[in-house]
Parts: sequence; C-alpha cells; structure tokens
Amino acid sequence: MGKTLAVNAGSSTLKFKLFEVPSESVITSGVVERIGLKDSIVTIKYGDGKKYEDTLDVDNHEAAIQLMLDKLLDLHIIEDYKEITGVGHRIVAGGEDFTDSVLVDDDVLAKIESLAEYAPLHNPAEAMGIRAFRKILPDVPNVAVFDTSFHTSMPQVNYMYAVPYEYYEKFGARKYGAHGTSHRYVANRAAAMLGKPLESLKLITLHIGAGASITAIKDGKSFDTSMGFTPLAGIMMATRSGDIDASLVAFLMQKLDIKDANDMIEILNKKSGLIGVSEYSADMRDLEKVQGHNAKAHLARDMYINRIVRYVGQYIAELGGVDAIVFTAGVGENDIPIRQEVADKLSYFGIAVDPEKNNIRGVERDLSTDAATVKTLLIPTDEELMIVRDVERLTD
Repeated sequence: MGKTLAVNAGSSTLKFKLFEVPSESVITSGVVERIGLKDSIVTIKYGDGKKYEDTLDVDNHEAAIQLMLDKLLDLHIIEDYKEITGVGHRIVAGGEDFTDSVLVDDDVLAKIESLAEYAPLHNPAEAMGIRAFRKILPDVPNVAVFDTSFHTSMPQVNYMYAVPYEYYEKFGARKYGAHGTSHRYVANRAAAMLGKPLESLKLITLHIGAGASITAIKDGKSFDTSMGFTPLAGIMMATRSGDIDASLVAFLMQKLDIKDANDMIEILNKKSGLIGVSEYSADMRDLEKVQGHNAKAHLARDMYINRIVRYVGQYIAELGGVDAIVFTAGVGENDIPIRQEVADKLSYFGIAVDPEKNNIRGVERDLSTDAATVKTLLIPTDEELMIVRDVERLTD
C-alpha cells in the first residue's frame, strides 16, 4: 500500500490529487492559486465532504509544495511524508524526445526545460514543480507524463506542415497535439466498454471543454489530432480561435496596428472562440441559456458544433471507418444538446444517440440507439488517474 500524488503545476497554480494505490481511490485533492502573487488561495478537499481553505502569500512553487505537504500532515490526511511513494507530473510539451512517460533524472529535467520554447507558459513551471519535489522529498521517485507523448505515434504525413522541410529539421516545426493523457485514458475505457482489444478498434475521441481537441485512434495509437504545433489549432474553443488562415493574421495585424505577433496570438488564444463570436461568454452553459434570444450566442454554439462535425467526418475518412466516437471533458461530459446535435449531424455514418440515454451528465454510458452501427460513448476523463498508473508502472 502506498500513496501517489498527481501534480499539475501552472505558472501561478499548483493542482494536486492524492491517490491510495493499488486501490486507486482518491484521498484528497486541492489547489494553490496565485503563487507568487499577493493573497494566494489554498483549497484542499478531503474526508467526507470536508474542505480546508486559507488565503496567504505563497512566494514560489517550492513554498506552495511545502505548504501543501504540511497541510496534508496538519489535517491528518497523511501522518508521515514517507507514506508518499511516488509523484507524477503533468508536462505539456515533450516534443519528439519523449514518446512515453518517464522517470525523472537530471537529464530528463534538463530536456523538459529545453522544450520550454514549445510551451513557455507551462514547461518552466512544471520543471519548477519537479525540482521542488525532488528537494523536499529526495527519496521519492518523480515521473513526467507528457500531453504530447501519445501523439508521437502519428505518421509523418499527418504531423508535418506543408512548409519548407528544413523548418522541421532545424526548428521542430510540426504538429505535436495535446490532451494526450486524456485521449489515452478514454480510449482504453472505450475498449473495455466495447469488450474488444484497443488495437482492433478505430476510435475518435472528443475531448471538448474550454480547451478542446479531437483525436483519431487506430491500432491503439494516435493517428491524427486536431491541435497542432500549439493548443491554438484545431476546433473552436472557449477563448481560442482554432484553425485560421495565416494570411488573416497578417491582415488583422495591419488593420489593428499590431506590431508584435505575440499580441495577435494573445487575441487568438484568449479573446476568440466562443467569447469572441458571442461577445457574451466563454462558457457554453451561459450561451445555452441565452441562445434563444441572443443571435451571436446561438451562432457561437452552431459554429462549435460545425467544427466538431468537420473534424469527425475528416477522421472517419482518414481511418477508413470508425467503431465508436467518445465524448469527454467539460462540454463532452455535460452538454446534452451538443452531444445530440453532433450525433444527429453525423447520422449518415451510422451514428445515432438515444435521447433518453443521452439525458445524463458526467456518467460513463453507451449513448447509442439499438440501430446505430457506430457506438457513441460518454466517458468522463481522468487524467490524474492515468498519471498515477504511469507512476506505478514505471516505479514497480
């Protein structure tokens, strides 16, 4: 028996979930927000509905981790640091260097830091988190779990951009994808639900939430995915534009008198998507409430569905058919009308959702009608559990 931490360190946040292994039961979860800023917020959920909250100044990630560990002791969630037998870290960018999760040593940590140019807001913070855990718990193994590793199986024809080849050779200009840990988890659950080996299935997994990506899975591996060099590409998202003509970027920079390309990227990342089109909200729940009398909110939802359908159709063609599509993440798990409308628009592929089965949120279920020739599955994602399983796999 042991306890494994799944950690997600952002530039100013530290999210964590503690599991008991091998039972895989969740003991506690929490977050430290506003790290490095005044009035940091600490929230820890544990026990039977208990919650600890406090506001104080947390200067850096090492201080946040020390605070978290101290509170685990103070709240008697653990009685000794030695109960923690492993720590798994979500890492956004692994480039082509990491095709699987890996035990962290000095060389791995250096590579994670060197890949920061592919994820400048994430990899440096994640590396800081690893360094802090290695310092505070020096005898506990750390495992890096990469968002991109699942997608390193894509064939070159799918990950290459049609730009001069030397840009790929010199700068690593290619599609890397994201949400790989989520896509990997739900694909394995889908195979279990269908009672078939994952390697025998053609799946399309829809991780649709504030950030959203769609992945085609063939032979148990990522075959193609919607996000690209960064998570900005692909379908429309809460605040991200998704795919856009590069010439439009130059055109808008000229019209808006924007000199720094990063300022334009900021608009495409944080002021576009649902919030940009609706001019009302980035939250799909808000748009659903007002779409009956708010034309822009209605348009935003219609565009979101349209982009999903485009990618699913494209991937069915690439895969040469599909056995099941899987909905997951915030919108995928909870937005009943979105799932129904997407399925209805894909009905000519043999996809059909039963409205009664679909009238549910956040519960694993086969949503298909009896007549459907392609299964439609709802599978809540669990990236933290996947991280914990990788820790156990690599530290046994």
